[in-house]
Amino acid sequence: MQTHEIRRRFLDHFVRAGHTEVPSASLILADPNLLFVNAGMVQFVPYFLGQQTPPYATATSVQKCVRTLDIENVGITTRHNTFFQMAGNFSFGDYFKREAITLAWTLLTDSVEAGGYGFDPERLWVTVYLDDDEAERMWLEVGVPADRIQRRGMADNYWSMGIPGPCGPCSEIYYDRGPEYGVEGGPEADEDRYIEIWNLVFMQNERGDGIGKDNFEILGPLPKQNIDTGMGVERVAFLLQGVDNVYETDLMRPIIDKAEQLTGRSYGVDHTDDVRFRVIADHARTGAMLIVDGVNPGNDGRGYVLRRLLRRIVRSARLLGAEKPVMAELMKVVADLMAPSYPELATDFSRIETVAVGEETAFLKTLNTGETLFDNAASAVKSTGGKQIAGSDAFALHDTYGFPIDLTLEMAAEAGLSVDEDGFRALMAEQRKRAKDDAQARKHAHADLTVYKELVDRGATEFTGFDELTSEAQVLALIADGVRVPVAQAGSDVEVILDRSPLYAESGGQIADRGTITASGLKLRVNDVQKIAKKVWVHKATVEQGQITEGDVVLAQADPAWRRGATQGHSGTHMVHAALRQILGPNAVQAGSLNKPGYLRFDFNWQGALSEAQKADIEAVSNDAVGADFPVNTFVTDLPKAKEMGAMALFGENYGDEVRVVEIGGPFSMELCGGTHVEHSSQIGPITLLGESSIGSGVRRVEAFVGLDSYKYLAKERALLAGVASSLKVPSDEVPARVEQLVERLKVAEKELERTKIAAVLASAGTFVDQAERVGSVLLVAAAAPEGVNAGDLRTLATDIRGRFASEPAVVVLLGNADGKAPFVVTVNKAAQDLGFKAGDLVAGFGPSIAGRGGGKPEMAQGSGSDPSGIPAGLAAVRAQVAELAA
Repeated sequence: MQTHEIRRRFLDHFVRAGHTEVPSASLILADPNLLFVNAGMVQFVPYFLGQQTPPYATATSVQKCVRTLDIENVGITTRHNTFFQMAGNFSFGDYFKREAITLAWTLLTDSVEAGGYGFDPERLWVTVYLDDDEAERMWLEVGVPADRIQRRGMADNYWSMGIPGPCGPCSEIYYDRGPEYGVEGGPEADEDRYIEIWNLVFMQNERGDGIGKDNFEILGPLPKQNIDTGMGVERVAFLLQGVDNVYETDLMRPIIDKAEQLTGRSYGVDHTDDVRFRVIADHARTGAMLIVDGVNPGNDGRGYVLRRLLRRIVRSARLLGAEKPVMAELMKVVADLMAPSYPELATDFSRIETVAVGEETAFLKTLNTGETLFDNAASAVKSTGGKQIAGSDAFALHDTYGFPIDLTLEMAAEAGLSVDEDGFRALMAEQRKRAKDDAQARKHAHADLTVYKELVDRGATEFTGFDELTSEAQVLALIADGVRVPVAQAGSDVEVILDRSPLYAESGGQIADRGTITASGLKLRVNDVQKIAKKVWVHKATVEQGQITEGDVVLAQADPAWRRGATQGHSGTHMVHAALRQILGPNAVQAGSLNKPGYLRFDFNWQGALSEAQKADIEAVSNDAVGADFPVNTFVTDLPKAKEMGAMALFGENYGDEVRVVEIGGPFSMELCGGTHVEHSSQIGPITLLGESSIGSGVRRVEAFVGLDSYKYLAKERALLAGVASSLKVPSDEVPARVEQLVERLKVAEKELERTKIAAVLASAGTFVDQAERVGSVLLVAAAAPEGVNAGDLRTLATDIRGRFASEPAVVVLLGNADGKAPFVVTVNKAAQDLGFKAGDLVAGFGPSIAGRGGGKPEMAQGSGSDPSGIPAGLAAVRAQVAELAA
């Protein structure tokens, strides 16, 4: 049975049982406790916590999930995947244990013809919590014999989210793969032979504070008993497809097949190679799913996880023998395999490919840099007679430069060196512990939104701001410091919930309106407006006059000037987005935005900086659209129809069944948008691009002023230009040419100054030669160079001094002091090398004195220290070392 069919049968089974089918949420949710969605129940948490009333009593979904805490373990065993699909059924105070057990059992054991999976019931085992007699009795009733039911403790069979909130006993279903996979005795004896496929959570209690799976207090029962189950789609797939593990299934093995073609190696021949093939298959799938949900490679958070995954693919392919880029072909296979369940992989494939290939290209350059850094580290080790690269060096290569440890090990072996793996792994363990501690520190109880629950259940705030700026409204509730209050006095800050409001609540990149709430003898200044549960407007206000009471009838007004500027900023954002796509092409996809009165910023997916010509064209196209006075039309339609019309959507955003479309100039710009806009594009006013920059790998940002702020900016720039023209005594249009002339003259002067400086340095060579000391059979120049001489000039000076000794054995050591550093050069002529002197060996003698290190060849070594105050001690160390070698 194919994986897509397994998904479909699960959903159909529960829909037939009266459940509402709910689409998978994005992998990215606004939950401070989660980097990615990692369980099927995450999108339903507000319902389980009682913060919101669910729109259905029962639900079913197949949720895409990502878990990445132990990335290094992927591929080593065949059980671990970073991306997986969790099929679940949920009850919000409706049915409980009996129905959950019966529904799971029938789906697993019903025949394929009857819509089930056709598992042999004789091979299914279950576990229950230690004292859950009720669950055991119900399993017996459906036909599971007592000898295939095992009781386990809290660590295995008691569920919570790891923070105060709902919890409860769980019951897990296992499949016995047979004696060839392990020992008899059920899940308690061997979880490789007995594979867990389904977990039924009976959410009936509330837990308190604590850390770990079993170190917390159970506070008491929940008001309602809930059901949360999770069936591992991939695990069921490999069992039903008769293969040994998930990597052999229909959605994973074709990726390995493609990797075989790209590398020339075969899967199943060598364990080390097999691990690398599995890494490629797992990470390619996870990478594609993260990119399609809006994640871009970066140096922290979600972006860093994606970057690691993609780079591990490149590393693994390289170690398998791939000599050419592999990412484009791997991503194509993933999209083809997964698109039947996730069609966005096909529709957005161009962007997925661009992001993944861009990261591959960048990492291949990084690998080249890493190889150079490795060579330097290896040379430094050899120069001191060492045989092992320090764990700290290997960790720096891995952590700072993304250079994989297995490549470091391989290259070290080729160089006749080893690596302090224990030291490296200790540093990695420290890093992982910091990450886990940080993750635990981020975990906290979900914000208590129960004070808003009654208001959310009452229904959505009516937003009147599309049609008017002033609306009469009734005060439904007042909230201060998280508590509902009947009245708020002058001078106090209060949250005001109205039945209707013209003030825009922050969303979609547009910040909230400012405005007032007034009545006879009453005035509140509205400082912010936020949404609760995406439906209730919370006006955060200060009472400036009078007192406001729950039930009052008031006038809510959006500041007209603020709103005018906000509409200009938001409509201007749409203009810039359309212009970007016109100039750069369809891959310039929105990755975020912010707009407020007079200003906008727009983030988009793109590799590399924009040229000056491209920026000028984007600004010109935007302003041409403004000048065209395009009408701005808005309408509401269903999501499929909007997409069919070509409306742009923000990737990773969850939209409802109905969406609002903003159309400016027909095909010029059409986007899904709930924000406020001008009526004609000419009302935006001039758009002035301020600049363009990188905010992460593959993500660029443009910023612009619009309207009056644009005019003010241009006026300021004009005044600045006039001032420069006056200083240069040329007309404004001649300023660029005049500045270019001045820059060229400055460059010529700097080159002349550099030549003079070098000549002065070289002129001192004779002085150093005259100061040479005879130490045994060699002449030694060990001296501090003139202050301020940089590393390049220091090398030139040392080389010149060495050359003046002709064939007589000579060692030259110069230590400098420049910009708080201590650059140094050691050079040994051929005659001195024949006597056993090597430049790199000498560095080890004086390097500690200046907190420095370096490397090079026998005839020359150079580097830098961080402590110039140690130069006298360093020179003394050189003299002692040369004297010892010459003895």
